[in-house]
Amino acid sequence: MAYVTEQEQFWAGNFGNDYINRNQSQAYLASNLNFFSKALAQVGKPDSLVELGANVGMNLRAIQLLFPNIDLFGVEINQQAAQTLAKAIGTDKVFNGSIFDFVPPQTFDVALIKGVLIHINPDMLPLVYKKLYDASKHYILVCEYYNPSPVMVSYRGHQNKLFKRDFAGELLDQYPDLQLRDYGFVIPTRKSLSAR
Repeated sequence: MAYVTEQEQFWAGNFGNDYINRNQSQAYLASNLNFFSKALAQVGKPDSLVELGANVGMNLRAIQLLFPNIDLFGVEINQQAAQTLAKAIGTDKVFNGSIFDFVPPQTFDVALIKGVLIHINPDMLPLVYKKLYDASKHYILVCEYYNPSPVMVSYRGHQNKLFKRDFAGELLDQYPDLQLRDYGFVIPTRKSLSAR
C-alpha cells in the first residue's frame, strides 16, 4: 500500500508490528483504566466512542470496562494490530488503514486519540484534527505529550517519528466553536516512558 508520509509506513510495517508486543499487559490495562476513569469523568455515560490509532485496543478495553454497553470503533493502520483489535470489538467496528483515509461512518459521543498525534507528520496534523472534529458528536479527548512549542524528539533511535507540541491548543485554534471542558497532565515515570 502507498502512504503519503514516512510515518505511516513506519507504523504500518515492522516497527508497528514490534510495538504490539511491547504494549500488551495487565499492568498497562490497569493503568489505562485508572487514566480513563479520570479523563472521561466529564462525559457522563457515553453511548459511543471512536479511537483514531487504536492499535490492539488496550485503550478501548479499559473504556469498555468503565462503560460495558458502549459502542466502540477503532481506526488502525497496522494490519496485525487491526486483526487483534477486530477480535476484541468486531471486524465491522475496525477501519484498517491510514487516519488520513478514514471517513467516519457516523458521529460518536467521544472521539479519542492517545499517543498518536505525536507520531503524525506535523504537516498532516490539520487533517487529523478535522477527522477528530468530524467524528465527534459531543467530546474530543486528546492524550498526547505536550510541549509549548513544536519539537522533534528522537524515538528509539529514529528521527522524525515523534513530535511534541500543544496539540489540544492547535485543535481549539482550528475549531473556535470547541470549548475546553477539562485538562490535566500526567507525569510518566521513566519506566513507563521506556515501555512505549
